[in-house]
Amino acid sequence: MIFDTHAHYNDQAFDEDREKLIQSLPENGIGLVVNIGASLESTAESIKLAETYPYFYASAGVHPSETAELNDQNLARLKEYTNQKKVVAVGEIGLDYYWDEPDREIQKVWFERQMEMAREINLPVIVHSRDAAKDTLDMMKAARAGEIGGVIHCFSYGVEMAREFLNMDFYLGIGGVLTFKNAKKLKEVAEYTPLDRIVLETDCPYMAPTPNRGKRNSSLNLPYVVEELARIKGLTVEEIEQATFENGKNLYRLK
Repeated sequence: MIFDTHAHYNDQAFDEDREKLIQSLPENGIGLVVNIGASLESTAESIKLAETYPYFYASAGVHPSETAELNDQNLARLKEYTNQKKVVAVGEIGLDYYWDEPDREIQKVWFERQMEMAREINLPVIVHSRDAAKDTLDMMKAARAGEIGGVIHCFSYGVEMAREFLNMDFYLGIGGVLTFKNAKKLKEVAEYTPLDRIVLETDCPYMAPTPNRGKRNSSLNLPYVVEELARIKGLTVEEIEQATFENGKNLYRLK
């Protein structure tokens, strides 16, 4: 079975066939899915999905690109969401410098505050970091994020940065990009990273692997990622599936 540790099935890209698609996952080898909160609204939607499907869990968090919506009152609301039984992490949170909005200082404030919240309630964090490697690492070190634990979602940096996050005992989230011909850097990271620190993810509906690159992504595409990871690691597909499934359960502290 495969564990999709990062999905967005609440996205409007799934409006036409969401229920049918989600119901088809177990029979296609997808054992568990964590649907990710990226705003207050999508956190609520993720919790609803987790309550509907026994093999779904949810996270509660505000993505850096959505942090302009945060204030003390909304952060308190987010914290209330984490009391829900099937919420297993705080995220996705972090820094995204690809876009100019919201202001980087706003992103930093709410990254720090959400890491503090995760520490208070003893949940791991799901970190989104895009074009912001140094600031992400510096802030995580300052927050002693290694004591909180979590995953660097959709890992996109090189081996040097991977080493830094692995030294903090973080997992690295790897998805469809691994299958791209031009993903030399990520393939090197996958080879370097111990298997017990890798989790599989789709970030669906985004980041579909080859041969479906550019199309809507779903958990059904994860076997392509498994095959490429098995090739890189010199292991069987079954070994990759088993190891990453256990890693996902350990990351999210599922029994």
